[in-house]
Amino acid sequence: MNHDKLNRRGFLRRSGALSMGALTVPWAMNLAALAEAAAAQADQTDDYKALVCVFLQGGNDQGNTIVPVDDAGYQLYARLRGGLALPLDQMAQSHLTPSTSAGLNGRQLALAPGLSKLSKLFNEDKRLAVLLNIGPLVEPTSREQFLSRSVDLPPKLFSHNDQQSVWQSYSAEGATVGWGGLIGDAWLASNAATSLTCVNLSGNTVFVAGAQAEQFMVNPHGPDALLAKTAANVFGSQACTDAFLKLAQTEEPSVHRLAKEHSAIMSRAIVTNELLRAQLDQVSKPEALAPGGNNPLAYQLNTVARIIAAQQKLGGNGGVKRQVFFVSLGGFDMHDNLSTQHQDLLSKLGDALLQFNTDLGMSKQVTTFTASDFGRTLSSNGDGSDHGWGSHHLVMGGAVQGGRFYGEWPDVSDHETGAHNIGQGRLLPTMSVDHLAASLAGWMGVTDPKALQQIAPHLAKFPGASPSANLF
Repeated sequence: MNHDKLNRRGFLRRSGALSMGALTVPWAMNLAALAEAAAAQADQTDDYKALVCVFLQGGNDQGNTIVPVDDAGYQLYARLRGGLALPLDQMAQSHLTPSTSAGLNGRQLALAPGLSKLSKLFNEDKRLAVLLNIGPLVEPTSREQFLSRSVDLPPKLFSHNDQQSVWQSYSAEGATVGWGGLIGDAWLASNAATSLTCVNLSGNTVFVAGAQAEQFMVNPHGPDALLAKTAANVFGSQACTDAFLKLAQTEEPSVHRLAKEHSAIMSRAIVTNELLRAQLDQVSKPEALAPGGNNPLAYQLNTVARIIAAQQKLGGNGGVKRQVFFVSLGGFDMHDNLSTQHQDLLSKLGDALLQFNTDLGMSKQVTTFTASDFGRTLSSNGDGSDHGWGSHHLVMGGAVQGGRFYGEWPDVSDHETGAHNIGQGRLLPTMSVDHLAASLAGWMGVTDPKALQQIAPHLAKFPGASPSANLF
């Protein structure tokens, strides 16, 4: 590999990741909102699709997210969870009635009470599906193979930073390209505003970083005004403001090429930020699009909905055809206080997803899915749960074949036994992240075999039909 090219790319990626929050320090302006945005108030005939990853930072406790409510299933659940077990009557309003019982192994399941408001999307609207026991896998793995370490395993299991990266890129912390970004790469040539292909509303993350597509960062409440462009506020001097802009946007041939590239990024950020702000100001924002309360995820998804509503005007020449968004909600690393705090977080997730579903007028053109560092142990550590592996996740959208479970309900016969229990109730995944990535990429219209192989590099090692083959 060309080392100079690698260093240059790393420099540019870090340059593009400058935060766009507070604007109090003019020479360290948060230009990371590289706001060249996108999305569309299009009708169903428009060829536009968006993928939205909702990442639950810290490792969501899947045991108290999807709960067995049949007699045998609940008794086992209560025995495994101990004091963490949710009372059965709290799930009375959130039972799920799937169109098929395939893969459930006799279990009847319910959403946690914090997510009960989503049950209608699953049972009646058929816009919500549940992925069972999904996680990173390199190849098919049995409990015995895991315990003997006789197969390739994902790197650095149970580590927060590494498993966040592995979920998003298949590689440990330090990876520079994620599979969401690779989906964006496949559509760069079709998007009028290429820098709006991958949009991040939750800080720098590898998921929306492509080999060519750079992630474009936006403040969760929308793009901020750039201090140096709104007034003569750089040290109170218009001359200083002009000098800064000239320096930031220089095209002098004598300038070092890294400085020129950095200048090009900053120039694009300034121009695109102004465009995005101007167009979002014209997007109607009724009360329904402005969720109140302390729900950071709702605000992020509200901004995503507004960007989608402005798509055609932002890109020019028909706007953008495909976009990948990343949003997140933190606080899920609950080694303690799980019983008192977890359902509150799930309520924020449920509220935000339900509002986002309402805000979107493009029912079949946007697919939203949840992801997390890892699942957690079914065994209690006293007041919480510890780092695990496999987990359960949600997929929402008008194109989704909802009202179904995809994958297999795990066999965890007791604390240390069961085909999918690798100890303490840690789940050995039976669905790989590659399966989901391939399904989502296919829905987004990625057909090139080489691109698909990059997006789901381990898929060829899994024989037979994908657990998510009929997701769309």
